[in-house]
Amino acid sequence: MSDTTGPDFTASVRDTLGGPVIEATGELDLDSAPILHSALHRALGASPPPPMLVIDLAGVTFCDSSGLNALLQARIESQGLGVALHLARPTHTVARVLEITGADKVFSVRNEPTVPHSRAG
Repeated sequence: MSDTTGPDFTASVRDTLGGPVIEATGELDLDSAPILHSALHRALGASPPPPMLVIDLAGVTFCDSSGLNALLQARIESQGLGVALHLARPTHTVARVLEITGADKVFSVRNEPTVPHSRAG
């Protein structure tokens, strides 16, 4: 597992049977978006890339437009590598941002912290 931290945000990458999981905690905003981006690059750095990546948002307490943009950028980069990106366990705050902006329609959002290895669902 590897960690990247900032003043109010951390992003840890852990490997699971279903693929890497980025566990995000804290405020996802302009200052912390590069931390998430760095974790994304670590998670996608394997050759070949993993079939799936999960960003676990259960610990995210705040998300502004820069945080949303970071998630959308993660989706674009993952898709470019053929990696299915899933958002897991968004807090009410994050879920509301996704809903208000319509981003909940472009992400696969799950209530469990990991994606099954079988790719079911």
